[in-house]
Amino acid sequence: MNSLRYPRSAAVYGIDERADEVQHFGMPLKEQRDLAAGRAVADLSSFRVYTLTGEDRLRWLHSLTTQSLENLPAGTSTETLILSATGHIEHWVRIIAEEDSLWLIFETGGEEAVEWLNSMRFMMRAEITDRTPEFQCVGTVGPAPEGLPVQAEWNDPWPAIGAGSASYAALDLGQEQASPKHPGHTNDLRIQLCPREQLRDWQPGGVAGRDAWEALRIENWRPSPQDVDSKTLVGELDVLRTAVHLAKGCYRGQEAVARVHNLGQVPRRLVFLHVDGSTHTIPRPGAEVYAEVRGAERVIGHLTSTAIHYEYGPVALALIRRGTSPDAQLLVAGDEDEKLPTTVEEIVAFKRENRVGLPQINREVDLRRFGR
Repeated sequence: MNSLRYPRSAAVYGIDERADEVQHFGMPLKEQRDLAAGRAVADLSSFRVYTLTGEDRLRWLHSLTTQSLENLPAGTSTETLILSATGHIEHWVRIIAEEDSLWLIFETGGEEAVEWLNSMRFMMRAEITDRTPEFQCVGTVGPAPEGLPVQAEWNDPWPAIGAGSASYAALDLGQEQASPKHPGHTNDLRIQLCPREQLRDWQPGGVAGRDAWEALRIENWRPSPQDVDSKTLVGELDVLRTAVHLAKGCYRGQEAVARVHNLGQVPRRLVFLHVDGSTHTIPRPGAEVYAEVRGAERVIGHLTSTAIHYEYGPVALALIRRGTSPDAQLLVAGDEDEKLPTTVEEIVAFKRENRVGLPQINREVDLRRFGR
């Protein structure tokens, strides 16, 4: 179901859950430029929209997810994660707070997430309602264009380091504020929630496909559900900075988050890759990443998101083994057994000092408890 007006004859659609969402209009690089400049909006019609109402809505969601939500002020845009008992990411929720409700936006897996949340409601006064039939998500860079009917706006907090959170990125590891050099400042990504009835009557100045949105997201080093597999931990994606509060109460998976943060290292780390563009193609997500290990070429990771960027050419996000040297030459599997060279930009740090970035209150507790 897509209520956005656009030239149907030029549209190339996605597959599966994105079957009604426009992937591109045959000019993906122009679409990226227009979106980045605010001359176009992006089709995000595959996103699902829900509202959470009830007196216990904040306390309830706070108790089940990674973010501190109990005192969330109206007008705030944030995100939170639902983890497995072993700390792996299961669901990713974007949140817009209003006076008497929360908007919940799911890029993937919305129905499964809501089913699990409802199973954990018990006596809590909270109710989740599917609003996808009434509202559609539209992506913008910067504020919504004039005339776009907007009910609510999710303003991406990335790359800010939230209170009680921490950065795992090499650029600002251990800092309380995001580095001004962080690429996350490049594109001001926002999601507009638009009433479908009014959206059908709105004539946009330009529409970009989902591919354009993804290219700008990758440029921002911005992880998303597209970068998650069954083993992904929050630290591997540097998503603690916007989605996790390290000093809040217990929730499912918290022990794993705390154990890695205080005592260990993540097993994998996210990197940004410039992929050789001489073939004028880009490998698909899932393509294997190789490096020389003990004198032999071995698989050390895989691509999670890919795009051909309008300025940088083929780019990708990849999850690789944390122990892979930052100086290693990485190769990506291409077509017909070819391996494409890459230039690597480190996102998640190769090595992180334990408890770097831990909130002061936790450090003081450790000093009292262990005398160090």
